[in-house]
Amino acid sequence: MLVARVEVTVVEVPQTAPLAPYRSHLRSSSTTRSAIARVDTDTGLTGWGECNVNFLAGVSGDGMQADAQWLVGRDPSNLAQFHLTCPLESRLKSALELALWDLRGKAAGQSVSQLLGGVIRDRVELAACMGIQSYERAGELATWYVEQGFGTLKTKAGADMEEDLAMVRGVRDAVGDRLKLRIDPNCAYSREQAAELARRLEPYRLEYLEQPLTAEPLSDAAWLRAQTQTPIALNESVVGPDTAFRILQAEAAQFLLPDTHIAGGIWPCVQIGWICEAAGVPCIMHCGHDLGPKTAAMVHVAAACPAYSLANDTTYYGLEDDILVERLTIEQGRIAVPTAPGLGIEVDPVRLERYRVG
Repeated sequence: MLVARVEVTVVEVPQTAPLAPYRSHLRSSSTTRSAIARVDTDTGLTGWGECNVNFLAGVSGDGMQADAQWLVGRDPSNLAQFHLTCPLESRLKSALELALWDLRGKAAGQSVSQLLGGVIRDRVELAACMGIQSYERAGELATWYVEQGFGTLKTKAGADMEEDLAMVRGVRDAVGDRLKLRIDPNCAYSREQAAELARRLEPYRLEYLEQPLTAEPLSDAAWLRAQTQTPIALNESVVGPDTAFRILQAEAAQFLLPDTHIAGGIWPCVQIGWICEAAGVPCIMHCGHDLGPKTAAMVHVAAACPAYSLANDTTYYGLEDDILVERLTIEQGRIAVPTAPGLGIEVDPVRLERYRVG
């Protein structure tokens, strides 16, 4: 079996309320933009993958399509060789890698989670992600998330410390401890600001404060941990298995959040999970506003890897539509692990064309 054809399509799907507009300290948006990779083999099998391309200047479907032709003529089942030799940027690499796992599962008649060793969680818990909100709106939305069955909420943060604290108060005043709460300032604060924020958050019993500091140096995150009882998580610092190992060596975080489009696919996230499992540190799959293929990949990783024991990030609940024939279903804050071969999803060519952008 060899790769006969590769096609990359950039799509943009609207988001709906209450997710949209999704505001971070960097920007606001109301759409999810992804690159969808289709990999066809000479045996007639097709694999699908996805990478997030939100907010990336200069990204074009034509450019990714041209770069992805590197895969044509190669053995799609040899994932070890793919990771050793693939010269592509991590996002496009990850989209192709997801498609190769999809192909490998279809060829074997097994789901990706079965290929990864077997399912230890048949339903994967999700953390609903929301943008920065006012005190009043945070309380309203927290109540809505509880009613939808979510047990964990992650909010953006970082535009203003007082705004962050008011938002956290709004959640706690509305729903108390019925939601585990995480906030993510996306590297917004200095060391001293991060320490002040973390200490002021202590009464609100956060599950963790995610990446308040820049990705490097890790010594700053290790220093921050010593300043507060609020647990610290890292995402932007987690690029691949090597950086995960360095974070653990530096004792810089209590939680790690890898993402397929940063790490380069499913396999590096599995490797990060193994490293964290050995260290007794939980992992959480990060999302970057994902459609069906990437959400399914996240579910398979979390289903098969012991380290992914907590609720995993998602904005999937807030999509107007998807490019799949049948959308993944969130019930009581969880997604059932797909059992069909590969990723267990089917892309709808009509929807793929409907949401195609330049």
